[in-house]
Amino acid sequence: MDNTAKPSMLSRISVTQWVAIVLTVLAVVFIIENRHRVEIELLAVTIRSPMWLVLLVMFVVGWLAGILFRRFRR
Repeated sequence: MDNTAKPSMLSRISVTQWVAIVLTVLAVVFIIENRHRVEIELLAVTIRSPMWLVLLVMFVVGWLAGILFRRFRR
């Protein structure tokens, strides 16, 4: 009889991966609940777009800014 049991799939997921999974689920729920259209005004331009798209664009802009900031610090 083999007493060495394989670790389950759930036990192989690190804490960092769990946090990423939870944050992803929360982001998806937030996007699903914020589908209404909004008007965004930037200088003289007004854009009407779904809220989830605006949030996604702002997330990407922040992510890219973080990457660029990290590169300049090195």
